Amino acid sequence: MDKVSPDCPYPGCFFCVMKEGNPSKRRASILKFFRELPSQDDDGQVLPISGLWNTAMAHPNDPEFIELGIFECMAALIWKGLKNRRWLSHDQNIYIPYYAAHIIGSYTMNMEEFAESAVHAGVIPPLVELLRGRLTWVEQRVAVRALGHLATYASTFPAVASHGEILELSIQLAMSSLEIVYSHFYQYVDRRLSYHCDLLTRGMGGVEMESRKAEEWASQLQCWSLQLINCFAFKPEFLPTICKPEFMVKLPGMWGGLVNENSPAGIGLLRTICHHKLGRGPVASCPGIIEALCNIARSSDDWQCMAIDCLLWLLQDPNTCHKVIDKAVPALIDLAEITALGDHKKLGDSIVNVLLDCIQSQGTGRNSVSNRTKELIEELLNSKQRLKWEKSMPKEDLHIKQAAALVVKLEGNSLFSSGNISGAASKYSEALSLCPMRSKKERVVLYSNRAQCHLLLQQPLAAISDATSALCLHNPLSRHAKSLWRRAQAYDMLGLAKESLLDAILFINECSQSNDPDLCSRQNKVPDYAERLVKKQMRAAWLFREAAIKHGGVHCEGDAVDVYGQDSDDSEWETASESDIGNDGRDEMGDDDDDSEWKNEDERKDKYDKPSLKDIKHGYNMQLVEDES
Repeated sequence: MDKVSPDCPYPGCFFCVMKEGNPSKRRASILKFFRELPSQDDDGQVLPISGLWNTAMAHPNDPEFIELGIFECMAALIWKGLKNRRWLSHDQNIYIPYYAAHIIGSYTMNMEEFAESAVHAGVIPPLVELLRGRLTWVEQRVAVRALGHLATYASTFPAVASHGEILELSIQLAMSSLEIVYSHFYQYVDRRLSYHCDLLTRGMGGVEMESRKAEEWASQLQCWSLQLINCFAFKPEFLPTICKPEFMVKLPGMWGGLVNENSPAGIGLLRTICHHKLGRGPVASCPGIIEALCNIARSSDDWQCMAIDCLLWLLQDPNTCHKVIDKAVPALIDLAEITALGDHKKLGDSIVNVLLDCIQSQGTGRNSVSNRTKELIEELLNSKQRLKWEKSMPKEDLHIKQAAALVVKLEGNSLFSSGNISGAASKYSEALSLCPMRSKKERVVLYSNRAQCHLLLQQPLAAISDATSALCLHNPLSRHAKSLWRRAQAYDMLGLAKESLLDAILFINECSQSNDPDLCSRQNKVPDYAERLVKKQMRAAWLFREAAIKHGGVHCEGDAVDVYGQDSDDSEWETASESDIGNDGRDEMGDDDDDSEWKNEDERKDKYDKPSLKDIKHGYNMQLVEDES
């Protein structure tokens, strides 16, 4: 390399080369640099590699370095780090395999032709060695990311799949990644490798920053492993390897998307598996997965559509329908009022049609549907028929029905206030039977009120069902604050921390935008009861909780010791039902909604912007007003 800055002490300096004004000389010098770098043992090699890393992150679609041999150079540097430990430990060379794998991943994430060049350059074998854990979990993270990008494209997937161990290694990494990071980084602060800390904090430093970043990277390690497995799952020949019970049962719990909002997490992989006939059998044979799918289907997050798709495909398959129908039907019926969700424009109608087909196709004997399931489906079909009848009814008759429902609801409110909770629940049920189906706003209130009764009667499953029905009827979808709070409490009763956490944070987000005096007060604070529940569930849903329990970092019973190791006061972490608002846990019933305009709420313009998942996850930090109810 001929071009050297007069102020630069290093002959052939890469940064000086990049300043070369003559394009032809610049390309020739870069080409020479990429060819010679792996064979050099000079100090300061990490500096140009980190510069290349920054360039790859900022301009991943720029073909210049691809054409000049950057992939061959990065592959050679990874091999050098794997084979020459003396070189790896010298100066700051320990960083180089990480940066090299990261560069490969960045340049292959968008462009298929770049991925083809990378495969031809021989990047897969050294990446597989990093995936095997030949160095540390930090290099595994970027290796699985790069391999996931290479597996995304039709032209390069065969090259990835030809290395048979990649799928097995990815499955093991998805299951063990959180424990690996916890035991090798998080648990013992004094044993942390310094270059890990530097990479995680990018110069910001501090134990707290390192720990938070480690959680994010651990989640990415798991999510990127799932993404790589997902590429294999599209091919039926790999499903027997993926659909092993020890892995499948863990998938619903892989909620890495709580940290990585763009990740489909375990539910995304389950959706791919359920898309294939060969995959639906193993899914249907695991009751725990079906139960988890039902909970996710009811949730108010970006994975709801995926879970609903899984349940519908399982019900439409004659070989799996009878295995899942009794568990899936109650959840899907709660969702039958949804009009549009994601790409589904008439989701409620699709659910009704699938359930109708199920009931018509089921025979007798071993594969027959339970009487309770038949009753639920028949009730749903009757409600749809009732809606058709009401369309032909005179408006005066509908107003009479609405008025009668209002009278019964007020009777229920009175009973609730006097402490007759079961009597109030019965009145709300009676009011629902009277209330016109088109009166969605009023039905939201009735379902939500009955959900509160079920909570106080210690019937969390019924409370979840009613709260979900209210949220599906509400416009905007899943934005009814009181129903979110009641469902959060019901999930808490069942020990479903992640589901409870999502609903509690959504509730707080809604409070921040509400003019309802029941939800806000003068002091503009997060309601204390909601803050307590969020803190409790954040602890219970902590990413490393299972690993910490296994390695003795947290007690298994209760919340006597914080997952981070500090002592805490048990009295602060009462259940949500104990920390509810108002009189003995009974909040206001919210009976002031008026539906007299008889507008179809599906046609109303959604005046609210849906909060992003990132906003939802951080919503508990927002300043809200104090609850006064």
